[in-house]
Amino acid sequence: MSGDKGLKKEIGLKSLIIIGISSAVATAIFFSPLEMSAVAGPGSMFSWLLGIFFYIMISITYIELSQNYPEAGGPSRFSIYSHGAVTNLINAMADLVWYIFIPPIEAFATIEGLSFIFPSLLSNGVPTIEGALVGVLLMLGYIPFNYYGVKTFAKVTSAFGTIKYVIYILPAFLLLLVYYNPVNLTAYHGVLPFGVSGVFAAMPYAMFAFGGARVIPDLAEEVKNKVYLIYALIITVVTEGVIYLFFNFAFLTNLDWSKIGVATGNWSGLSRVQGNPFIDLASDHDAQIALILLLIGGIIGPFLTGYVYMGTGARVLFASARSGFVGNKMLELHEKYAIPYWALIVFAVVGSVIAFLFAPVPSIYGLISDATVAGYIGFATNPVALMVLRKQGATNYKVTAGSIIAPIAFIASGLIVFWSGWPAVPYSVVILAAVSGVLGVIGKVKEGFAESFWYMGYIAFLTFMTYIGSDGALNLITYNMSTIIVALVSLLFFYPLGIVQGLRQRNFEVHKEAIGNQETEEEK
Repeated sequence: MSGDKGLKKEIGLKSLIIIGISSAVATAIFFSPLEMSAVAGPGSMFSWLLGIFFYIMISITYIELSQNYPEAGGPSRFSIYSHGAVTNLINAMADLVWYIFIPPIEAFATIEGLSFIFPSLLSNGVPTIEGALVGVLLMLGYIPFNYYGVKTFAKVTSAFGTIKYVIYILPAFLLLLVYYNPVNLTAYHGVLPFGVSGVFAAMPYAMFAFGGARVIPDLAEEVKNKVYLIYALIITVVTEGVIYLFFNFAFLTNLDWSKIGVATGNWSGLSRVQGNPFIDLASDHDAQIALILLLIGGIIGPFLTGYVYMGTGARVLFASARSGFVGNKMLELHEKYAIPYWALIVFAVVGSVIAFLFAPVPSIYGLISDATVAGYIGFATNPVALMVLRKQGATNYKVTAGSIIAPIAFIASGLIVFWSGWPAVPYSVVILAAVSGVLGVIGKVKEGFAESFWYMGYIAFLTFMTYIGSDGALNLITYNMSTIIVALVSLLFFYPLGIVQGLRQRNFEVHKEAIGNQETEEEK
């Protein structure tokens, strides 16, 4: 059964919000404050605030596009309507790299939590063979939560997600009651010990966290009312932003330097701390209740996020099959549960292989950086697609000030890629180029080749800037100057070029794989 209309609309507003927050508030809540503080100190609080602004801009582009094209894996399809198949192939593969890395990251986070009870799972902070095998089992364990239909998926996630919030937030309050040291916010080289560049350097870890809201438009085809997407996106981004700010504040003010083996005030020394920092803090301060809750949250919370990402990642694979980039087998829906079960199985198997092969990487942060780069390369097409589709007259629903919001979202996506630095950017670009090239040749993807030059040029430009920038291989330009160059070139050259190179005709009339989920002007 491949039925384009076979996906069931069974997700309500409450469930959609909980799914969004559950996917967004996970591994990053424990790990991002540590790594962000290592490069920004207390300035990491400003990184979260900037992250809230950036992702609201990105989310608003999702709102307009998903209201006009409420498809499964929609953000991996929008550019096929605006620029054709070649741009969409690169865009979709970038999204897939993002999605395929997240479940293994969440599995590793669960292993970090389990290692407090089973030390043999880690050795010097790196998963052992035993830990890698547990990671594979966790990946396979995500399958049942997605297999029995989206209604069951939504109910289970709503229940577990509500419990998860309590388990996550309560320990942070308890830690502040046990130990509170606000001196950390100002005493050691001030609020911005690394200057504004430190705030920028911390941004990729914040934006990795916010990227979880992306699952909402990916489920658009299975939402009871597409208007729910609007409320769910905004509520999710604002809520996760507040939660992340609180956890970062709790980390900074609960930090007892002597107990974690770092010299007082040595912010960069935090990068040597391994494991879940909140579990370490609770253990060091002998906060038993907080420790128990954090252990439960550190094990169950990432597991929940992992299976949500696996389910929505299967929708991205499903969307890629609609576009003709992968086999039609990925389009098959389960006769009873109406889920793309082959896409789910393939996604789980590939993710399990990645979880096993990447187990020896030095830390979870390497995978986070690579995933973030790929994710925001994929996100960058959507603001441009929004403006091209408006020019085509193919947009029935328009957000207010969309022509102002779109360039801000585009600049934000490019900056996050650039700030992720060297070698994360070239690693991700090489993977993306290899996958896109192989599938493009096999599938003979040629449509819209000329319209893809802006996108390929933009990816090359961002890679080049990380190479010559202050944290790159050559270190020719200061960090702040590199940031200004990336922002200006993005705004003044690649953004308008992407709009100019957009298709002039309504391309959804060519790509009818999901046309049943839209209204053409003739049907209205």
